[in-house]
Amino acid sequence: MFEFDTGLSSIRRLQEYVKDKKEVEIKLSTDDLLVGRLIWQDQNCLCLVDQYENTTLIWQQAIVYLKPKA
Repeated sequence: MFEFDTGLSSIRRLQEYVKDKKEVEIKLSTDDLLVGRLIWQDQNCLCLVDQYENTTLIWQQAIVYLKPKA
């Protein structure tokens, strides 16, 4: 069973975004830009919920960058 290495800054930061319900921007390798709140993460994927409460499952290898919404 895979467990998160919470010693990694990236894992801690994503968990903080989930906990704080912080809005983020995610740029994908397809050049799409997604905006919403992260609701969970696992070792392969993130789940983003947008302003219309639609959820999107995002494979981590498709992410170019992820940042808090300014």
